[in-house]
Amino acid sequence: MADTNDREDSSVNSRRDRDPQPHRTVDRVTRILEEVVYNPGMTFAELVRALDAAKSSVYGFIQGLLAKGWLYEEQNRFYLGPAVYGLTLASGHIRAGLVTHADLLALHEATSLAVFLGVQAGDHLIYIAEAGTDPVEGFEARSNIRRKLLSTAGGKALLAAKSDPDRISFLRRQNAEEQELVEEFLSELTDIRKTRIATNLRRGGTRFAIATVVHSLSGEPVAAITLVGPASKAQSRADKLGKLLIKHVDAWSKRSTSPREAI
Repeated sequence: MADTNDREDSSVNSRRDRDPQPHRTVDRVTRILEEVVYNPGMTFAELVRALDAAKSSVYGFIQGLLAKGWLYEEQNRFYLGPAVYGLTLASGHIRAGLVTHADLLALHEATSLAVFLGVQAGDHLIYIAEAGTDPVEGFEARSNIRRKLLSTAGGKALLAAKSDPDRISFLRRQNAEEQELVEEFLSELTDIRKTRIATNLRRGGTRFAIATVVHSLSGEPVAAITLVGPASKAQSRADKLGKLLIKHVDAWSKRSTSPREAI
């Protein structure tokens, strides 16, 4: 047994002593991300030339990055995706974009609730910025950057804002374990679309969340803004909170911004 442990220790030490080695796949994926960071709006052809790699190989990497939210595509051009900003939130940093940190702080001050900005990445919602403190949701946002659209107020608001074909396609992709959430969402859909507000109760009904969608200047749904707090204090204020949410996000939506990031 001692000899086995000695061999294992020797192997670990040997790996530690070695210099880091390039990895072809990792190199190409990181190169794609770096190119898009420094040259937002690159086309597929430009990325192929930059990497000097086969089109099929670059295409496969890009599709994988798009699926996980590391990139997003607009008018055949590529930009850094929302997953990157989910990691910055997890590390304690906040980014600015169409919605600024000052906007989130103003909403927090107006409502006395924690505010979360989230975007869709694939079939998940990723929180990319926050203001105020919520001991439960804040910790979860940092420890798990992805959560299911159907299990969050922000996700339901984004789903309700989708076109009928896109929403139906998403719902059909859900497995049997999600059917209860699908049915619950469908029962709420008409009201969400009418009021522009989605709500959610979590943690055995102790946490209340209320959300709406942020639209771009062109009217496209680009993000969800969610207020979260103790149900005992927030749920009874749902009507007032909903009006405040819509007032704030409608003001943000009047801004123009050049495409560079996911929102």
